[in-house]
Amino acid sequence: MTTKSDLYDVIRKPIITEKATMASENGAVVFEVAMDANKPLIKQAVETLFGVKVKAVNTTITKGKVKKFRGQPGKRRDVKKAYVTLEEGNMIDVTTGL
Repeated sequence: MTTKSDLYDVIRKPIITEKATMASENGAVVFEVAMDANKPLIKQAVETLFGVKVKAVNTTITKGKVKKFRGQPGKRRDVKKAYVTLEEGNMIDVTTGL
């Protein structure tokens, strides 16, 4: 059994973009999650922390781009996103704090 503080480490922050807003119209919420988090762990974390029922979890990994930082080449970090679809009648307001 994972503790509540461990679940806070799984879900890093909500992602609020145009695409995430369009997904929220279909009952989905987008979170940035830890790279080693799997779908069952993400589902457990969302259900425990927000008190909602999760229907499905889809994940995607965005590889970091190579950019220049102060003229030196560098690489942005890789990001894992979780698209969490909620059961009918459940919702999470990501504009307020946790």
